Amino acid sequence: MTLISMLLALIIERLAVRSDAWQAKRYVRSYLKFSLNTPLAKLARHQLGQYLWLLLPGAVVTLVLCLIDSRLLTLIVNTLVLLVGIGCWHYRQLYKQYLNAQERGDAEAAHLTMEQIRYDSGSSMEQHSYGQTLVWLNFRYYAATAFWFLVLGAFGVITYVLLRELQEPATVAETETAQGSAEDAPAYAELQPDSAGPDAVHYLTFWAQWLPTRLFGIGFALVGYFSRASNTLLAYFMDFSTDNEQVLTEVAVAAEPLEPEQINTVDESSAMVQLGKRNMLFFLALVAVLTLSGWLH
Repeated sequence: MTLISMLLALIIERLAVRSDAWQAKRYVRSYLKFSLNTPLAKLARHQLGQYLWLLLPGAVVTLVLCLIDSRLLTLIVNTLVLLVGIGCWHYRQLYKQYLNAQERGDAEAAHLTMEQIRYDSGSSMEQHSYGQTLVWLNFRYYAATAFWFLVLGAFGVITYVLLRELQEPATVAETETAQGSAEDAPAYAELQPDSAGPDAVHYLTFWAQWLPTRLFGIGFALVGYFSRASNTLLAYFMDFSTDNEQVLTEVAVAAEPLEPEQINTVDESSAMVQLGKRNMLFFLALVAVLTLSGWLH
């Protein structure tokens, strides 16, 4: 059922998902508002309780599915959860705007659109090229989400997506490209722990992306320039401090070498997007093989 859910979600997301109802931001904002008006606010403000607050939505859905114990319902819910988790219609629209700007030779509009993508996605690497930004966005919305669905089902998707969305400025504050209200911003601010300490969102996100980054880095090596990509990946494979975005994008660049004059052009952007798609197809093929061989159910 895992493979069926993944295939259904990916196909539907490509063909039919458009409205805000299929985007995770809407539900994360609702959880923020709900928490603010319930005892969950006290849990979120606690230095250790914030970890439980982040895990709670996924745990509740998983518990309900276990209590009902229906394979059909589990399939439907898992597919819907994954569909919402990978929904990124907002970024698809921005990418189309970027391509249109490049086609008509408007470099300034292309740059501003890409900067909007960087800001909305919370990218920490401003020096990265357009292609690197897009391949990291592809990883966060598709690869990492699919990985946690494969490992932990609906619980993994819900928890990872909550972490991902809380790191995006558009989720917790009103922007020109995000549909929301200004009251979303203070809601999240008021749910922050009272005492100073490690940020649970950033801490859990780093570790939630650490392993998928390395595994999909291996995928980049297998579907791209193997020797260069594998050498780059080996340099970071047991690195527990370097930003995951830097690791993945450097491996992607090594796997898809381009000429310097192609940087920040349509050629580079298309090459990186295609690299990410090939990697996802490789991942799906691997899941299919594991399912048919009995390793996955």
